[in-house]
Amino acid sequence: MTCSDWGGRLVPYPEDLAARYRANGVWSDKPLGARLHQTARQFPDRPAVITTEGSTTFAELDRRTDQIAAGFLALGLRRRDPVIFQSTNRLETVLAWYGCLKAGLIPVATLAAHRMHEIGHISRKVGAVAHIAEAGLPSFDLVAFAHEHAHDHPTMRHIITIGSPRADTTITQLEELGLDLSPEVARATVEQIESEIDSCDVAVFQLSGGTTGVPKVIPRIHAEYWDNARLYAERLGWDEQSRVAHLGPIVHNAGITAALHAAHSVGACLVLATPEASSAMELITRTKVTAVIFGQSLYRALSKPEFSLDRTSLKRVILSGAKVSPELFEHADAGDARWAGQLFGMGEGLFVVTPLDAPAKARQTTVGTPISSDDEVRILEPGTENDLPDGSVGELCCRGPYTIRGYFDAAEHNRAAFTSDGFYRTGDLAAFTTIDGERYLSIEGRIKDLINRGGEKINAEELELLLLDHPGIANAAVVAMPDPRLGEKTCAYLVAEGQPLSLNDIQNHLEKLGVAKFKWPERLEWVDAFPRTNVGKTDKKRLRNEIAEKLSAETDTRRAVV
Repeated sequence: MTCSDWGGRLVPYPEDLAARYRANGVWSDKPLGARLHQTARQFPDRPAVITTEGSTTFAELDRRTDQIAAGFLALGLRRRDPVIFQSTNRLETVLAWYGCLKAGLIPVATLAAHRMHEIGHISRKVGAVAHIAEAGLPSFDLVAFAHEHAHDHPTMRHIITIGSPRADTTITQLEELGLDLSPEVARATVEQIESEIDSCDVAVFQLSGGTTGVPKVIPRIHAEYWDNARLYAERLGWDEQSRVAHLGPIVHNAGITAALHAAHSVGACLVLATPEASSAMELITRTKVTAVIFGQSLYRALSKPEFSLDRTSLKRVILSGAKVSPELFEHADAGDARWAGQLFGMGEGLFVVTPLDAPAKARQTTVGTPISSDDEVRILEPGTENDLPDGSVGELCCRGPYTIRGYFDAAEHNRAAFTSDGFYRTGDLAAFTTIDGERYLSIEGRIKDLINRGGEKINAEELELLLLDHPGIANAAVVAMPDPRLGEKTCAYLVAEGQPLSLNDIQNHLEKLGVAKFKWPERLEWVDAFPRTNVGKTDKKRLRNEIAEKLSAETDTRRAVV
């Protein structure tokens, strides 16, 4: 069975390009689980994952995920069944991920922070059959939420928990799956499933961070997804001696492609940390990490004592998510002792990374170059298919061996999101610049109406519609406001239907709608009417400037008082 069996809901790669990608070695016929097994056979005794709670070698990871895969199948799950993930950075999350892949199941990479507004829509669109939920989180009961989500769900049949008390016999525990199976039986079961997987089958459903409305579903296939990560790892010079730290959510395209799969594609060890500064730095130092990715939300933390890079064995620091200031770059980079560069990537595919031999100016002011010679990148005049010359800022558009040809089950949206010849319109403003004779890409802003809150994209239109669902709100305009730690936060300009509401009223409203907390506005500005452009649209540029000026004035006032 191939990807065409989804009844036209997938947009396949053109056959000529697929043949070229295979010939050039950027696509493989092996399924993702088999690629992990290949690494495990090559480096059985090397560490594969280290967390604050424990670690595992590649041989142990391979053996245990074989058993979990067979355990999934014993529950009645079948190849190509989508499985919702809601779990944090822990070893069991990695085990569940690879167990799903080896069973031919399709992980759906939702976040632990997502709620019914996001999960309910996505799980029904893909026909999710199981929900993996982490138990015991102090901030929210994901297991209870999974049961609520499963109620009256047309396809949901299984709830599988991570970290559940053993005394609770009413639920399926990931930790117990497949333990009664011998490694030999489990391996044979996995090999049988893998023999039925077509390389064009969907391997993973990732989620968009910036399309209109709730997230769109990004189908990544077996042929390309592992090699996307491998090319990234090779660009950065990783090998089996490398130890790669990741602090952001692991079940996210950045976590999977730039950390988990990237490390394991070359036999490197993944050091799985969290954004909490003191514990992350302790783990990074203790495990002698050689490379780490810092997202935008951690830029400010880099200058704090907890993140004193001089006390570590770091050789590569990768910065991602926002413009890098000269001061930040200088702190992260240390010449011959430590190299700093940048990453620009997306769940839809394209990865642009700094080459190791790039001069300091290119490493600080650009995001580098595409990781594959088969990547095609164009800078188009926004709203057209007209190419712009180097040096001109326009819309970044791309196609290539790991860039999707269309969102899942989104024919109407795809017509606007892709050019007539299949280039993905990213919505980002970018330009090519030449430094020392080499062309590098720089990111210059966004066309789409998004708030980038520490790397998580919040669609303004989606949030505006949710706010307007409240009877006390007559009109809403959501804009980004600057934040020194996260880069941007959400400010909602509102017109009241009666008396203005409190921020707590608004947050309670969004919580009842099941909206993820990171999307909630963190400041309200009540106005009588919105400023308008000369064509009658809400002037969001003016609103963004206004809130930035207000925040700056408030900061000056606080400093004067101190």
